[in-house]
Amino acid sequence: MMNVIIALVVGAVLWSAWGYYGSHVPQAEYSVVKKMDSYEIREYPSHIVAQTALKGSFDESLGSGFSIVAGYIFGGNVKKESIAMTAPVVAQKIDSSSAGETIAMTAPVLATTEGDSQIISFGMPKSYTLETLPKPNDSRIKVLMIPAKKYAAMRFSWYSSEKRVKETQEKLRAALVHDGFVAEGGYAYAGYNAPWTPPWMMRNEVLIQVK
Repeated sequence: MMNVIIALVVGAVLWSAWGYYGSHVPQAEYSVVKKMDSYEIREYPSHIVAQTALKGSFDESLGSGFSIVAGYIFGGNVKKESIAMTAPVVAQKIDSSSAGETIAMTAPVLATTEGDSQIISFGMPKSYTLETLPKPNDSRIKVLMIPAKKYAAMRFSWYSSEKRVKETQEKLRAALVHDGFVAEGGYAYAGYNAPWTPPWMMRNEVLIQVK
């Protein structure tokens, strides 16, 4: 029995180390304007993203979108150039209620009735500009500049799911109303870790733009 416990402890330590180094990538810059009990208000500077839009469930779109944009930064571009991975990966749901709104770290949402679509975005390293980033080989990928914005962010741990993301955004919206903040637009999910990261080390967030 003791050998089993030791093996489990060693396995957990090794998995944690693997998850830490696998997820240790540059993260999107922001400044914290105000810390609340369960969330914080942040200011994000303008930044460049590479993104793709896909139809399907949250999990399907996130997985497929991650692979598509990852292909771009791992050399799927006209220069065959590898681009450093950054965190978080952002998923924004497109639906009729968010038409015309701007969501955290994604492009402005155009009017649409596609309620089963997601936009998956990767932030690009600061060393690049729109002119110096290589053109994607995949026409499904767009590279664009996102203007500076202010967002509320609420964190949750363990594995993400569409249900948990929705529950968190509902909690965040209720908290914003209670605290007198005015939300603008829909919400986005931000994931900071590689898929193989241990669940107890996962960092997930829901972002809502605020005035």
